[in-house]
Amino acid sequence: MNFPAQAEGKFRDRRGVCPSFFFVFNHVSSWLTPGVEVIIQPNREAAASLVARIVAHDLRANPHLVLGLATGATMERVYRHLVRMHKEEKLDFSLCSTFNLDEYVGLFPSDPNSYRHYMDHHLFHHVNVDPRNTHLPNGLANDLDAECRNYEALIQRFGGIDLQLLGIGKAGHIGFNEPLSALRSRTRVKALTPTTIKQNAPMFGGEDQMPRRAITMGVGTIIEARRCILLATGDSKAEVVAQAVEGPITSMVTATALQLHARCTVVVDEEAGAKLKEKEYYRWIFENEPEWESYR
Repeated sequence: MNFPAQAEGKFRDRRGVCPSFFFVFNHVSSWLTPGVEVIIQPNREAAASLVARIVAHDLRANPHLVLGLATGATMERVYRHLVRMHKEEKLDFSLCSTFNLDEYVGLFPSDPNSYRHYMDHHLFHHVNVDPRNTHLPNGLANDLDAECRNYEALIQRFGGIDLQLLGIGKAGHIGFNEPLSALRSRTRVKALTPTTIKQNAPMFGGEDQMPRRAITMGVGTIIEARRCILLATGDSKAEVVAQAVEGPITSMVTATALQLHARCTVVVDEEAGAKLKEKEYYRWIFENEPEWESYR
């Protein structure tokens, strides 16, 4: 897409990025409604509960919802709340479909450290979701590149992702889109950085046991979801949350791409939101916007 020099200057002044960035979006409306909505909750449990309530609301409104799912310790609380809602409030998963962000290369689904095992353990085996409608990349595929293309095609066959859940890594990555991942990237195999290996190694019994690669949805794949919700808790995420929400858009912190998503909500607890500069504004929005009335 070619822009006149004057237009390029205007975009660069206003957004801090040049127009070439905008090829990651499908609709002009996405360019015109940038910004991340931030909700600060008192603690980790309240933050996870809010995310679960948003998922439940959307699932009740659309029983055929296509959910994008994430893994990690932060998400475990969300899944506990969803399981409770299923058991106590009859939250129905029978018609929905799910796509996970990523999976390690080389792990069998039965491996306790695989993300398939994680999802079965924390959510799928406790709700009435149809196993045939739960999807993760196959890290054991003979042709990993073909598996990545097939995963992208499958998402499209289901009509795209309606609601994508996200965590954020200490390097500011979403999925396994490590620093310098292209902002228009698609599902692909990624080498894990030393930071990610060190962060996840305790679950594997040491760095030498950690897989070195994973299949991950690309940044471009993620931001095509109709809605994104990122959950971050704990003081260890405070710096990277501030960078992702209020810093410049950069491939060094792939979560910053969410700033230009048409509908992205970041939910944090007080610790994870400690370094945000506009905390009082975010609190005002949550207390006054009609959209959040039923969640207050």
